[in-house]
Amino acid sequence: MKTETVALDVRQPSLPSLCPITSAVERLSSAGAEVRGAVFTRREVVDFILDLSGYSSDRPLHRLRHLEPSFGGGDFLLPAIERLLEAWKSDDRHARAAFDLSDSIRAIELHRHTFEGTRAKVITLLTDNGLNLAKATALADRWLTHGDFLLTSIDGKFDVVVGNPPYVRQELIPDALIAEYRSRYRTIYDRADLYIPFIERSLSLLKDGGRLGFICADRWMKNRYGGPLRQFVAADYRLRVYVDMFGTSAFHSEVIAYPAITIIGREKPGPTRVARRPDIDGGSLAKLANALSAPKPETGGSVRELAGVCSGADPWILEANTQSDLVRRLESAFPKIEDAGCKVGIGVATGNDKAFIAPLDMLDVEPDRKLPLVTTRDIVDGTVNWRGLGVINPFKDDGGLVNLQSYPRLARYLNARKEEIASRHCAQKVPANWYRTIDRIYPALLREPKLLIPDIKGHAHIVFEQGRYYPHHNLYFVTSREWDLKALQAVLLSGIARLFISAYSTRMRGGYLRFQAQYLRRIRIPKWSNVPAKLKRELVWAVERKDLAACNQASYRLYGLSDDDMASLGADGEAHGN
Repeated sequence: MKTETVALDVRQPSLPSLCPITSAVERLSSAGAEVRGAVFTRREVVDFILDLSGYSSDRPLHRLRHLEPSFGGGDFLLPAIERLLEAWKSDDRHARAAFDLSDSIRAIELHRHTFEGTRAKVITLLTDNGLNLAKATALADRWLTHGDFLLTSIDGKFDVVVGNPPYVRQELIPDALIAEYRSRYRTIYDRADLYIPFIERSLSLLKDGGRLGFICADRWMKNRYGGPLRQFVAADYRLRVYVDMFGTSAFHSEVIAYPAITIIGREKPGPTRVARRPDIDGGSLAKLANALSAPKPETGGSVRELAGVCSGADPWILEANTQSDLVRRLESAFPKIEDAGCKVGIGVATGNDKAFIAPLDMLDVEPDRKLPLVTTRDIVDGTVNWRGLGVINPFKDDGGLVNLQSYPRLARYLNARKEEIASRHCAQKVPANWYRTIDRIYPALLREPKLLIPDIKGHAHIVFEQGRYYPHHNLYFVTSREWDLKALQAVLLSGIARLFISAYSTRMRGGYLRFQAQYLRRIRIPKWSNVPAKLKRELVWAVERKDLAACNQASYRLYGLSDDDMASLGADGEAHGN
């Protein structure tokens, strides 16, 4: 199947070979706003993005090509058309007559009802600006396409691509459709959301010198699934502008995802202008757009300029210069935590906690088929206060599943819950293994001392557990045969660890960071054998006394930080300038 021959516009007959895909697209095209990832952007923010993208009415916009991949209710499309018409009207009358505007805009929308409603708005806008109904209708039909942006044939390249791409999780996309997307877009990796291939295709449709201006979740800039897209950008594009929009009223409705505006140009690499959490009013945003587009950023202003943000698939470090420089310096000087003799992991996911987890003494199975389980709710005030839960262990020590005939109590317990256990996706893939947990359980981990780290926290919660409990799936853990875990706990509680995590992690509502394995594994620490004996004792002393300031000071000496480095982190270990 050749990509360029496929066009799923409803005005075209569907192709027999694409029946499952066409059916999937049809289902999405009539789905509700939540399934489609539809979030609507305020006009002040739209104007801001259009300005940053260079789509302003003082330019000959009728000589440029503008693309919007998912136009929805017209939040971006209608203001763009207004600007286009203003630029067209201001041109010389004879020159204007030579441009019929038919090639100025391409805009695509999947949802049928939304498409029709916005098409009517476009026709009204055109007639209000002096075009007769026939011309307005013909122009709207030339500009607008009802279809799936990721599958629809699009001619030529564009000067500007702007919009708010849909935020849709993979599990909401029919299997046939996600398989087709994966065959076309190399940046769909791991659990990538739908906006990832939207960005890839939009960038690939830019002319040399063209610009993309999107507002969407910033998770891809740091997390695992965004790696291929970051590499795609670093190879042939420049991140011109990044504006952190967390906590602002950028949308007509409240959103959970951490939003950001990115302006990416198809041009040689260069510095990135950064601004954070602007006031959402027209005047403030217009002033900020000028500052972000000025030849040089104003000294001491709200705009910072960072070099080297895009580096292969590495997470983008968009903090203040002093912090990003410090992170890069530490990255080059010290090994990753797992290369320094530590192991980072995540606790067990069962697929059905109600079936596999219960108070330990109420799990009526053989004693060697259950383990005491520690969860995030057991982490209180820096210690483990176990609530008495246990987890079923269906695995032999060598990794295979136990024979239920050898464990009659376990067999009776599991068979009583077979319907709900066997209905899990992992069980349906291999029906004979219906009673396995999603993750294999390693009983040896229970007895191993470990540091426990809850996923989402405003501050690092690093808890030492001496080897009594098995971690649940929303707890990450660190073990080591080389490092003293108490000393490592002091380092991970320090501002150095938070610096790394804040540089690599996405941030959630309330400013919470994600202490996930993918970010923890990027933390740099020295080899334990290279740590002076006195400093080893200081680290252990600091954490045993729960003295965070002492943890910070000992960790700063461990990394050889200068006074300026320590000032950028702050006396309490909080990174400044974020």
